Amino acid sequence: MTQDLKALQEKFVQDLFVSEGLGAVIEEADYGYAKCSMEIQPRHCNALGIPMGGTMFTLADFAFAVAANQRGRDVVTQASQITFLKSAQGKRLIATARQVKDGKRVCFYEVKVTDDLGTEVAFVTINGYVVRDNGEGKKEAAG
Repeated sequence: MTQDLKALQEKFVQDLFVSEGLGAVIEEADYGYAKCSMEIQPRHCNALGIPMGGTMFTLADFAFAVAANQRGRDVVTQASQITFLKSAQGKRLIATARQVKDGKRVCFYEVKVTDDLGTEVAFVTINGYVVRDNGEGKKEAAG
């Protein structure tokens, strides 16, 4: 049985860097899938007035964490790659993580970051390393 959205929100609000620092929230989640968002504030922007790359990466990494850390698994980022595509035009950033491969010790995700106007701003790939799996089982990725 997958964790419900409220339980995931309660778990990940403890990630203070993301919940308080970015103001990120979990909108949707299932095993192997998560959609997280944040309002763009001046503190998230660089000298050009656009969201800093680190802001977009942190939101993407958070969406990966929510998608991967379910069903009794503890997963950390092993390696990642981000490509910035375009400056955000809207007022919110949305990161959607989808599982591509679910292995016993290593998993692979892609995360698309858009703004609320639909502008694709970044694409991230993440290799995750499973540090603990209590055997609740894995299923085919959502989405």
